[in-house]
Amino acid sequence: MIYWDTMESRVGTLTIVCDEEAITGLEFLIQEPIGGVRKRTPLMEQAVLQIEEYMDGKRRSFDLPLKPEGTEFQKKVWNALLDIPYGETRSYKDIAVSIDNPKACRAVGMANNRNPIAIIIPCHRVIGANGSLVGYGGGLPIKIELLNLETGK
Repeated sequence: MIYWDTMESRVGTLTIVCDEEAITGLEFLIQEPIGGVRKRTPLMEQAVLQIEEYMDGKRRSFDLPLKPEGTEFQKKVWNALLDIPYGETRSYKDIAVSIDNPKACRAVGMANNRNPIAIIIPCHRVIGANGSLVGYGGGLPIKIELLNLETGK
């Protein structure tokens, strides 16, 4: 069974999706999953609490079971994103190198773009090689807000 609900945050409304075992989605808009039931589960309550703590600057990492759906390559990229420390950034090339595929910068960008669990899998911490803030699924203002939150700006 798939469950979903929304929460308000400092970056707007977030939709949280989970199954019986893990968080499967976190998006920046209200989007009902096909076949999903709107119900706030105990796991979702944990996610809401941890996201609120993160947004208040009281949490630097998440302790939630995650189950993002994607290709093996995408999952490698998303796992690499989980290794980026709070308050730090990495380039697409850095991520490509970390997954032993240094020429896959563009593919890393596409996987980053398809990240189904925003914020918790911190794709906002990925920037261009020249330090530029490049695209973000929630929009660049939200990316800037999240990076500023983490760096205390």
